[in-house]
Amino acid sequence: MLRTNKHVARAALACGVIYTLVGCTANYLPPATNHASKTTNVSEYNYLIGPGDSLSIFVWRNPDISGSFTVRPDGKITTSLVEDIEASGKTPTELARSVEQILATYIKDPIVTVSVNGFVGPLSEQVRVIGQASKPMAVSYQENMTLLDLMVQVGGLTQFADGDGAKLVRVENGDQITYDIKINSLINSGDISANVDLLPGDIIIIPEAWF
Repeated sequence: MLRTNKHVARAALACGVIYTLVGCTANYLPPATNHASKTTNVSEYNYLIGPGDSLSIFVWRNPDISGSFTVRPDGKITTSLVEDIEASGKTPTELARSVEQILATYIKDPIVTVSVNGFVGPLSEQVRVIGQASKPMAVSYQENMTLLDLMVQVGGLTQFADGDGAKLVRVENGDQITYDIKINSLINSGDISANVDLLPGDIIIIPEAWF
């Protein structure tokens, strides 16, 4: 009886932890689609600049005001003739047009090109992995990224992970939706049908297995 009570207590504790993160009803939610890119316009994905990104800004015929710049934690950069311009959340092309507007005060018809050399991206565009991954972290989203791509970057599962009990939390049309995903089946059993598409802002929660 004591052994049974311990098992019940463990199960209750496990449910309590998962409920705090995603709700105990998560097991009844549908699995994440294998074709997110076809249903959410991620095929039109454009990279957005974020704090920590390394940028090369080239001003045609003006090498003295061209150069490399790092986006500050506040999302802004300062260049020659351009002070504290907002860069975070813009595409490189959008930032180039913004810089051109400011430089037009000093230079006739400026032509600016912005390229990204070090990719970090804004927090809203990153995919986060928490729990029993070998290296829990936030990863910059890449176009057509899949669950398998993400697990390679975080080093797979720990020996204590309940990979097939993992959850994917996603915001869709302003609502937070939780999906069941089967990471163990994917990376340890080779079940490629479990390799779902990911979207910017996704959160992967990998619980600990209860033995």
